[in-house]
Amino acid sequence: MSDKIIKGVSVTKEYGGVAVVKDIDFWVKKNQFLTILGPSGCGKTTTLRMIAGFERPSEGHIYFEGRDITDLPPYMRPINTVFQKYALFPHLNIYENIAFGLRIQKMSEKDIEIKVSKMLELVNLKGFEKRKINSLSGGQQQRIAIARALVNEPKLLLLDEPLGALDLKLRKEMQIELKNMQRELGITFVYVTHDQEEALTMSDKIIVMNQGEIQQIGSPTDIYNEPENAFVANFIGESNIFDGLMHKDYDVSFSDYRFECVDAGFGENSPVDVVIRPEDVKLSATGDGQLSGVVESVVFKGVHYEMMIQEQDRSWMVHSTDMFPEGSEVGIQIDPDDIHIMCKEA
Repeated sequence: MSDKIIKGVSVTKEYGGVAVVKDIDFWVKKNQFLTILGPSGCGKTTTLRMIAGFERPSEGHIYFEGRDITDLPPYMRPINTVFQKYALFPHLNIYENIAFGLRIQKMSEKDIEIKVSKMLELVNLKGFEKRKINSLSGGQQQRIAIARALVNEPKLLLLDEPLGALDLKLRKEMQIELKNMQRELGITFVYVTHDQEEALTMSDKIIVMNQGEIQQIGSPTDIYNEPENAFVANFIGESNIFDGLMHKDYDVSFSDYRFECVDAGFGENSPVDVVIRPEDVKLSATGDGQLSGVVESVVFKGVHYEMMIQEQDRSWMVHSTDMFPEGSEVGIQIDPDDIHIMCKEA
C-alpha cells in the first residue's frame, strides 16, 4: 500500500480562462508536515482549497489514499481545515466551539467530554472551557481553531496561513507548538504560507510555487542549500547570484576568477548561475582570499552584521559575526562546498 495520503496529478485551476494553477503534480506522505510556500498570488491557497474540496480542478485529479476524490464535496473528505480567520463561533464558549463537530456526529456526551478535555490539554488551555471567544488573545483563538479541527481526528489537516495575524514572538512560539502537535498526534499536516522562516522551521518537505507552477520540491535543507533556480534561491533567504561559466565538472568561473566547486553534470563551457549564501562568504582584513573588495555599508542585525562589499562592478551581501568598518578593504574567500551551481534560466 502506498505511503502517499494525498496525490495531485496534472492539476490545473482556471478562473475566467486564466490558469492560476498550471498542470502541477504533487504528493504528501502520511504523518508528514508539508508546506506549500510562495508569494501572494502564486496558487498555493487555491491548491489547498482543491485538496479540501472547496474548489474543483479545471483539469487533473486529486487522490486520497489512492481513491479519486476530485468530485467529492468537503464534508465527505476525512480532511479538516484551519483558516487564517479562525471562523470561531462567538456565541459559543470554548468548550462548545471544540465540541461542535462532535455534536454533529451525534457522539455521546461522555465521549465529547473526554475528547474536548484531551484537546484543551493538548493546546495548553485546560480550565478555559467556559470562557467566551472574544475574551481570548489571538494566539489562544488560534489554538482553539486548531483544537476544533483536530478533535474530529482527521487523517489530514490543512492550515491556510493560520499564524498570519499573530505578532512575531507569538508566531515563533506557535511554529514550535504546531510541529510538536503534529508529531504527537501523527496527523498529516499541509500548511500554506508565504513566510520562508515558517516553512524552514516546521516542514519535513516544502513545495515552492510561483505563478501557478511548482518551482522545487524538497526538504528544508535541500531547498535552502541546493535551490534549483534563481527564483527559489532569491525567495528562500538571501543570495548572491552571479553569471558563471562551467568549464567542466567541479570547475567554474565567475567574478573573473576560476573556482573549484562540488557540482557536476552541467557539461563543458556551459553558462550557469552561481549562488552563494551571504553567511558562506568569509572575509579577512589581510586581503587573503580569491577576491578582494571594499566594505560599502554595515548594518547590525542582532545575531550578525550585514555588510555590502563592492568587488569590481559586483556587489556582495555578507553576513558575519565579525564586523569590518565601512571603507575598509577585505579579502573574499569562497570554499568549494559553498558554491552552488544552477542551470541558466532562459
